[in-house]
Amino acid sequence: MAMQVSKLIVGADVAKAELVIHHDGSDELIKLKNAKPEIKRWLKQQPRNTAIAVEATNVYHLDLVELAHGAGLEVYVIDGFQLSNYRKSVGGRVKTDPSDARLLSRFLRNEGEDLRPWSPPPAVYGKVQSLLRRRAALVAARTAMTQSWANESLLKSAFEAFVKSIDRLDLLIQKKLKEVLREAGLQEQVARCQAVEGIGFLTATALVMAFVRGEFRSSDAYIAFLGMDLRVNDSGQTNGRRRLTKRGCSEIRRLLHNAAMAASRSSAWKDVYEHHRNSGKATTQALVILARKLARVAFALMKNQDEYVTKGGKLAC
Repeated sequence: MAMQVSKLIVGADVAKAELVIHHDGSDELIKLKNAKPEIKRWLKQQPRNTAIAVEATNVYHLDLVELAHGAGLEVYVIDGFQLSNYRKSVGGRVKTDPSDARLLSRFLRNEGEDLRPWSPPPAVYGKVQSLLRRRAALVAARTAMTQSWANESLLKSAFEAFVKSIDRLDLLIQKKLKEVLREAGLQEQVARCQAVEGIGFLTATALVMAFVRGEFRSSDAYIAFLGMDLRVNDSGQTNGRRRLTKRGCSEIRRLLHNAAMAASRSSAWKDVYEHHRNSGKATTQALVILARKLARVAFALMKNQDEYVTKGGKLAC
């Protein structure tokens, strides 16, 4: 559905040093330095009914997004994977900064009515997300180094000392996470999630972080935000393979996968896991189903401020 004609649509391609901006109505392209003073001057010249589409690019888009929102303009942050597929769907064969800016304004013009404007997250969201991402990078580096050095006997003691220092840094990150959660008054929410079999502190923290990011009308919306919803590919009598959309934070999905593996061995969830395995589901499929169930239970606990209990071996909350 096309966006309202009363909106002045702008697409902004963002790089570290430069912004390429496309005004949809006039088909005008301009370039700006990706610096706050330049962005502020440009925003002051824009009418209040301007809507801006920006592709999410690491952290380089944040100044434009935050300043535009602060100026009272509507801002839409577009997922890069979604934009790439949109380019293919409209027959785009060129990918340059100007073409991306045009594509963003075209996407907003045609799909804007189905998009939700960006709103600033709570301060705790950014802090927790940053710490979880840095821990994820630390874990990945530790795993890679351990695999690489597994057969190196000459430097074994030195490497063990190095691994211990990484472990200490990991504990320091988790300690900092607890401090941030305590300052934000989110400890009870984390404890609610942790009560669910299989969900540990880090997974609970990630689930709470996602929960405070937005107002979710249902658990389906929450699951979609986590990127745990399914992309359906059916045609005629053929049912195609279902795949996760994998939008949003990949670290949350990794933690949920680990939680599902732990839950599959617990008395509360073992029957659920084995039911799906016995019905022909592969191990990964059964774990994904269980991970979604864990996320839905956690969402219900946080939404209703309930405490988690098990009764007679059946789940209740």
